[in-house]
Amino acid sequence: MASESDQTSSTSANDSPDQTSSTSSNNGPPVNKIEPLKLPTFEEIRGQEMWNNCAVRSVFSGVLGGGLGIFMGLFLGALDNPLMQEQMTARQQFIYTAKQMGSRSWGSAKAFAIMGLIFSGVECAVEKG
Repeated sequence: MASESDQTSSTSANDSPDQTSSTSSNNGPPVNKIEPLKLPTFEEIRGQEMWNNCAVRSVFSGVLGGGLGIFMGLFLGALDNPLMQEQMTARQQFIYTAKQMGSRSWGSAKAFAIMGLIFSGVECAVEKG
């Protein structure tokens, strides 16, 4: 019987320090580790200098704008229905839809590329000046 009371007292003694340690760690402020300052490498510096060039920024924005325009044109061109849909065969409808998608893609690509090029060029010039 003495052994049972010893076991219960030892488990209750083990439970209380765990509870106090968990509550004390939750009450304290979080500790943030300070990392040492890392200097940029030569490649990172060159990349940053290249990206700061207005011509590079403008061309990059123009290319990305053209890519966005292609996808927008493909999506919007696919939604365009022919006027004489009842009179066209399935092959004619497919060809018509493909031509519409192509023409819309090319038009949207040009428009988005020009907008991206001009906007990025003007923004960079204002930022530098």
